[in-house]
Amino acid sequence: MPTVGIIDGIKINCYMIEHLPPHIHAQYNEHEALIEIKTKKLYAGYLPIKQFKKTINYVEQHEGILLETFYKLNENLRPT
Repeated sequence: MPTVGIIDGIKINCYMIEHLPPHIHAQYNEHEALIEIKTKKLYAGYLPIKQFKKTINYVEQHEGILLETFYKLNENLRPT
């Protein structure tokens, strides 16, 4: 589970053996949210609004590298 970023205590993780759609896991204290990389929408879970907004901003700024990391860890899901 590579941590691809940390912003104000929010860990941004990408996992191996994942599922579509491409997403990241954002963890803050006891909260965890899955956020779709392309749409920036909450897929599952919860983050407090302040941390959610910071996470969305991070995903917007790093979309390309997050997608590449997701597909590098999950080659079988890469579009052909």
